[in-house]
Amino acid sequence: MIPVAFRFHGHNSLRYVYSNGKAVRSRLATIKWIANPHRSKTRLAIVISKKVIKSAVSRNRIRRRFYEYMRLQLPQFHTNFDVVIIITSSEFLTMPAPDLANQLESLLSQTDLYKTS
Repeated sequence: MIPVAFRFHGHNSLRYVYSNGKAVRSRLATIKWIANPHRSKTRLAIVISKKVIKSAVSRNRIRRRFYEYMRLQLPQFHTNFDVVIIITSSEFLTMPAPDLANQLESLLSQTDLYKTS
């Protein structure tokens, strides 16, 4: 799980990212992000609709899996972005961890969130 300082939620924060952020889409998920100069840390949110997965237990399981992957990736991120990962498929529930990492890595590689070395 990522620390609370790196998580964000709330309708206004999400609405701002939804309306003004850049997006990268795949068949299974969408990543929206926007620079936030008022923050010193990257903040993450995982959004899974009840229309995608009915069970709260399953939604939380996917959310935990994504947060764990993102926790390992946080040192590679720029420091002032708000990132929302929108899950659009229930396939992540049964997907093995390496496949989940590959899916997220392919999406993240299309964004400008990583530091260039």
